[in-house]
Amino acid sequence: MPGTDTPPDGGRLRSSAISNLTVRLLSQYTGRGPTRARTYFNDDMVTVVLQDTLTKAETTLLDNGQEDLVLVTRRTFQDVMGPDLIAGIEQVMQRKVIAFLSANHVNPDIAIETFLLAPAQEHTPLQQLAAAAAS
Repeated sequence: MPGTDTPPDGGRLRSSAISNLTVRLLSQYTGRGPTRARTYFNDDMVTVVLQDTLTKAETTLLDNGQEDLVLVTRRTFQDVMGPDLIAGIEQVMQRKVIAFLSANHVNPDIAIETFLLAPAQEHTPLQQLAAAAAS
């Protein structure tokens, strides 16, 4: 369903699974996960918006004028954990991820993880059988 915030097949469960996966991986890689996460679906795109992501060390660096260092470090973490995020999204969505984009903002403390999915099959095998039987 285009432009929706949850996919038609198991939407709330998938949204929760993706949000939880992303928070867990960020916590595992950085030592602290975000306090808020929300997953949105739109056509072939999954976007996770995370808030309150920064560690105490990153906050200390920001307080001392090191925003660029914090952003470079965050980008490095996303590069390193990208394959785990992609594998998790593919497992939950049962579709291949063809692109992963990640961005961070420090004031306010928000991160966005976006996954572009390969197009879904136009018809499932059951739908193909039903269409064949109808013709």
